[in-house]
Amino acid sequence: MARKPSDVLAALPRPQGRDAIWSAIRKCRKFTAFELEHECRCNLGTIKTYLTGLTAAGFLTREFRARRDGKGKYARSEWKLVRDVGVEAPRVTRIGAEVTQGRARQQMWVAMRTTKVFTHPELSLTASTELCVVDIEDCKVYVQTLARAGYLVVSERGRSRHPAVYRFIKNTGPKAPQIQRIKQVFDPNLRRVMWRSGGEA
Repeated sequence: MARKPSDVLAALPRPQGRDAIWSAIRKCRKFTAFELEHECRCNLGTIKTYLTGLTAAGFLTREFRARRDGKGKYARSEWKLVRDVGVEAPRVTRIGAEVTQGRARQQMWVAMRTTKVFTHPELSLTASTELCVVDIEDCKVYVQTLARAGYLVVSERGRSRHPAVYRFIKNTGPKAPQIQRIKQVFDPNLRRVMWRSGGEA
């Protein structure tokens, strides 16, 4: 099942998906998949897939609970949280690999909050790491879109071979605003849409 867009999840009355599962994991610490299902009320299949990925990535350990009646070897699997990294749900695949989608824009957002004033080539360079190089054209698109959404202002217009200089003015939190496929900017820190193509949010 395809994951719902972030703005749709944010509009629901309680956390859903990976965020809800991780929150329940941190609360329970030690649990079975069924106990976790009762706690977070998410789809059991989704829970088991996420538990598999978290276990492979080293966030959880998996043991087997013996049957109380002595019949058979095991009753059901039991997981234990061994690596708590805080409220932000780890983004992992089923095999435990880190999900890298969105990493470049997260790095750009962190760099914006630090440098405050920049051109898009400067930001691309500052935000790049050995593991994730920020593409200069993607950086340009992200910067221009965030400017439309009110996160940045142009402090010096671009001319000839000199790109525009931007100033960071809206720091809403640690999570990078997302440009969604339907051409709108969703801010996960505020849990709301900040800008839509063709009109303000």
